[in-house]
Amino acid sequence: MQASAESRKVLRNTYMLLAMTLAFSGVVAGVSAALGLPHPGLILTLVGYFGLLFAVTKFRDSALGVGLVFALTGFMGYTLGPIIGRYLALPNGGDIVTMAMAGTAVIFFSMSAIALTSKRDFSFLGNFLMVGIIVAFLAGLAAVFFQIPVLSLVVSAAFVLLMSGLILYETNAILQGGETNYVMATVSLYVSIYNLFTSLLHLLGVFGGDD
Repeated sequence: MQASAESRKVLRNTYMLLAMTLAFSGVVAGVSAALGLPHPGLILTLVGYFGLLFAVTKFRDSALGVGLVFALTGFMGYTLGPIIGRYLALPNGGDIVTMAMAGTAVIFFSMSAIALTSKRDFSFLGNFLMVGIIVAFLAGLAAVFFQIPVLSLVVSAAFVLLMSGLILYETNAILQGGETNYVMATVSLYVSIYNLFTSLLHLLGVFGGDD
């Protein structure tokens, strides 16, 4: 697959903005964990996430859109801090967090490499990923509200697979010219990385004796 100059530009801008937002989100998460700030809760997290996502989508073609991406990723970083703090409080918490970070990095770079080097068009994954994410999201809500640990574990495993596929799909879409807005591409990849990391964290925590 030979990417056009415009596609390469979108990809370059996406990776630059993604790197900056990940660093910013990481700093916010670190501060949140260090200060022991409380998690805002599921409802406020969803309201904040979808509200900021709506704003980003509305202003995706302006400089304000870039600023809103930092607001969104900063907010998600804040929600991540208490989660990381909870795992770090475990006897082997540092190892769990480190392995989750390493696993996330390996999966991200592997899926990106496949998208960058493969000549295939992975757009056929779009509908499957959309349906899968909706089903997994609803199942995750059910696991929380009805307190079903096994279902929560299954959802985390499903999200690892779905987010890996989404990284592959989104990167391929940029190269194919299907995604031309680097702001939205950045948000999609960031959310994939966030969910991938938290899902791996949950799985490693369970098998590490957390649950």
